[in-house]
Amino acid sequence: MWRAIEQNITQVIGQQFSIKHKQAVTGGDINLCYWLSDYQHNYFIKLNDKSRLQQFESEAYSLAQIKQLNAMSCPNVIATGTTLDKSYLVLEYLPFKTASAREWFNFGEQLAQMHKSSPHGQFGWQHDNYIGTTLQPNDWQSNWRTFFAEQRIGWQLQLLAEKSINLGDIKHIVDACHDILQHHQVTPCLVHGDLWQGNLGFSDDGVFIFDPASYYGDREVDIAMTELFGQLPDEFYQGYQDTYPLDNDYDKRKLVYNFYHILNHANLFGGIYIEQCKANLTRILALH
Repeated sequence: MWRAIEQNITQVIGQQFSIKHKQAVTGGDINLCYWLSDYQHNYFIKLNDKSRLQQFESEAYSLAQIKQLNAMSCPNVIATGTTLDKSYLVLEYLPFKTASAREWFNFGEQLAQMHKSSPHGQFGWQHDNYIGTTLQPNDWQSNWRTFFAEQRIGWQLQLLAEKSINLGDIKHIVDACHDILQHHQVTPCLVHGDLWQGNLGFSDDGVFIFDPASYYGDREVDIAMTELFGQLPDEFYQGYQDTYPLDNDYDKRKLVYNFYHILNHANLFGGIYIEQCKANLTRILALH
């Protein structure tokens, strides 16, 4: 397996790459992750079953789209491929460091600039992709509230129902989410789609983001996600607000946007996330 990966990297970079150092690193709950080095080049690699290649290719595509904007940094994609029984994604290796308050502020500015500089005519994406290991449908839609209520909330509720986990009448819940978003005017922009603290880091060159689940949507989904598992430092939000202030009633919409991620965690992991879904749903229905 490693020989095939060496050969792929060698072909891409145009010079011989032979693994001289290999170290397992933390990379979440889904993939096996390693730092590979020949003491000249350093790469971060994700490994999973061969059937997961499409997920890696979707991730690589999203990273390439983010990088094209020249607003936010993300790791360069080196290669995707398969071995006899594994699929893999090879990325540029970027060592982490502790960020200063100024660097968090700059991150807020850069994310705001990414959102401002990527207007699009419709909501969706060029193909379906993944949020974790869950398929994320992205059929093009001109109406944001319909897109999010149906292709995000309704989709996740249906997946739960297929596991005999029923939170209530799906149509009623979808309609409630739709109505909360009803008067919010949205310009589609490129979003990271899964922006929590575990999917960003800082190197000597500043902030970089990774593990995207990108699509063209409401920029507020990214800000909401940063608040779901513990807020980022205040300087980040100040940098964003100074550059691209959020609209009124964001706190209400945040409940709907983060409901999607809690539903996805319930689909992936069950347990406590099901109870969180019920609590979040109660708050949403109270607003309806």
